[in-house]
Amino acid sequence: MTQVPGDGGPPAREQVPTDVSAGAGPALPATVAEAREIVAVLLEKSGLPSDAAVVTDALMVTSELVTNAIRHGGGLTGFHADVRDGDLRVSVADRSPVPPVTQTSPPAGRRIGGYGWPLVRTLADHVTVTPHAAGKHITATLRLG
Repeated sequence: MTQVPGDGGPPAREQVPTDVSAGAGPALPATVAEAREIVAVLLEKSGLPSDAAVVTDALMVTSELVTNAIRHGGGLTGFHADVRDGDLRVSVADRSPVPPVTQTSPPAGRRIGGYGWPLVRTLADHVTVTPHAAGKHITATLRLG
């Protein structure tokens, strides 16, 4: 809904895409923190307060997707985030066509790791994994309102 000046409605959320992919346009985020910052700025530009719970969820999903691409997918080869129609979409690409594995039992003891993919699937409203010849794309969608 677009706000008409003086109508008292909520401000319209700006549709702000950011697209970063290997070999085209700006450089890929070099770190997980850079990817989070891209999404944080995008959400701020879309009108969300920085303390909104969905912002925390979005930054966690971004962290986990990028971390998994780096640690398990042979490296980050693409990154895209946009806000449209009240949804945030974060997409990463990596070099591995192998889909993420969901743990069927909790990690034993104090093992580090194994929590990221279940977190993504829990926090995101929709997740798609699309394998392709050079790896895969994973897109997580979070409803912002």
